[in-house]
Amino acid sequence: MNVALFGKSFSGERVPFFKLMFEKLFNAGTTIFIYEPYYQQVKPYFEFHPTVKFFHGHDDLSKDIDVFFSIGGDGTLLDALPIVRDSNIPVLGINMGRLGFLSSVSKHEIEAAMDALISGRYTLDNRSLLMLSEPENLFPDINYALNEVTIFRKEATSLIVIQVFVDDVFVNSYWADGLIVATPTGSTAYSLSAGGPILAPSSNDFVITPIATHNLSVRPIVIPDRSFIRLKVVGRHTQYTLSMDSRMAIVDQSLDVMIQKAPFVLRLVQMEGKDFYGTIREKLLWGLDIRN
Repeated sequence: MNVALFGKSFSGERVPFFKLMFEKLFNAGTTIFIYEPYYQQVKPYFEFHPTVKFFHGHDDLSKDIDVFFSIGGDGTLLDALPIVRDSNIPVLGINMGRLGFLSSVSKHEIEAAMDALISGRYTLDNRSLLMLSEPENLFPDINYALNEVTIFRKEATSLIVIQVFVDDVFVNSYWADGLIVATPTGSTAYSLSAGGPILAPSSNDFVITPIATHNLSVRPIVIPDRSFIRLKVVGRHTQYTLSMDSRMAIVDQSLDVMIQKAPFVLRLVQMEGKDFYGTIREKLLWGLDIRN
């Protein structure tokens, strides 16, 4: 088996968990590729076997990788997307942080997760993506997002007005701080914080969620993911901010935003005993009774 290890930051308290993961993989005869910038952060704490190989990005990521490890939190997994792209390589999120909806394996579960992975006791969960078709070349060759596409006001002193069209049918003009178009995966991220509903990952939907809307009767709306979404900023704002997950750009008001479902999915590794509803219960503390 070939695995790739990707991370963005490392600290000394992670050494025991990283060592356990690495030794489990190495003892199973796994060929290990590691993201070179991550290696530079880890090597002061950990001595690697000389057979370890390196990659720097999407272009030199081996097509023979069986599993891509995202080691960190949900933000790290989002940053892994521009490397994995449409390669169809399964991604396993290992949560070294706190909440971790996407990085579902906690650092304390690493040993059991490695045993299950090596023996093939896991499933793959396909996650739909958003694709930005206009403006063109705003995010060259990484114009897709796992969580959401968001429009924000650029000026802090006034609301932004965003007209929304779904399949060329006018939906509403939103007077708000901004607007989120989220995937089912992203429904538990920024959209949830803004009052949006939780969508099951397998639902074929997107959700449009206004941010701090001026009209209190306006609510998030769920639409089919086969829809084409057009966002148009009107009014006195000459520019606005557009983000796709962790990537951000300033856009001229004259340019509309066109969003649709991407033609590929991100495949997430789902370990035995893990499921979406159990993760929701655990992370959102559903059913917790402080009297117990």
